[in-house]
Amino acid sequence: MSFFPGNDPVLGNAAACDQIELMVVPNARDIDGFQVRRALPTARRRLVGPFIFFDQMGPAILRAGQGLDVRPHPHIGLATVTYLFDGKIRHRDSLGTEMVIEPGDVNLMTAGRGIVHSERTPEELRGAPMSISGLQTWLALPDGKEEVAPVFENTARADLPTIDAEGVKGRIIIGSFSGLHSPVRVASDTLYADIRLAPGARVKIPADAEERAIYTLDGEVAISGDRFPPARLLVFKPGDEIVVSSEAGAHFMLFGGASLGSRRYIWWNFVSSSKERIEQAKNEWKTGRFDIVPGDEEEFVPLPEG
Repeated sequence: MSFFPGNDPVLGNAAACDQIELMVVPNARDIDGFQVRRALPTARRRLVGPFIFFDQMGPAILRAGQGLDVRPHPHIGLATVTYLFDGKIRHRDSLGTEMVIEPGDVNLMTAGRGIVHSERTPEELRGAPMSISGLQTWLALPDGKEEVAPVFENTARADLPTIDAEGVKGRIIIGSFSGLHSPVRVASDTLYADIRLAPGARVKIPADAEERAIYTLDGEVAISGDRFPPARLLVFKPGDEIVVSSEAGAHFMLFGGASLGSRRYIWWNFVSSSKERIEQAKNEWKTGRFDIVPGDEEEFVPLPEG
């Protein structure tokens, strides 16, 4: 998912709702049968809390014999969060990790000073059609933690706290919401939740997090009387409680957290507060100085030109 060369998103029409700072319409691109929508980064909004990258993959159907094959590629200065709704992906990385990602699990891979990983459909599942959809987001690491040792952590769906009250169902992926706390540990103050509204239901989003946004996956949402269709990123103004409702029901992701307080540069799969550090990473990948991925040594994604 992180490998897709998705197009930059665009700004939508100005929202009448004075609680919304920015609306982003992600550009959809079809790549090998997968539709990919990229909501972050944009020219006018690089980060929401630590979130510097937000990709929606699918939904799509993998035909029998077809599979997702993301060759080994590097990262620095960020943590990837893989969250699936359907399908399974085998993750391998240069730490020697091998893990099949299941729907609802949280795969957190902290790249720090550098990691290489691949993402592929498991060979044993390629003989039959399989639906696949999910999200991959990147969390930029805060000052003082950009060069930490890389680590991989998987948190099972069953270990994540769930919301089930008054037409609102959801799962707390990272951080705290509605009095519930996720066990997933991250480097900075982060909020990430998967929320579904029944027809006519509403949910309050407090002003606890410094920066907040929602990305609507399905259904239409309403905020202060204004309605917004699916596949929209809505960045909220800070300081106000937000009420999100839906007449017919909706599914959206709530995310954000504390501002990093300093600038981040992003180039390909590299994130850093230093342009020089990104140049160093580019040279290290080009000259083969990153670690290899055990069990997936034969292929790799070359450094993009330019």
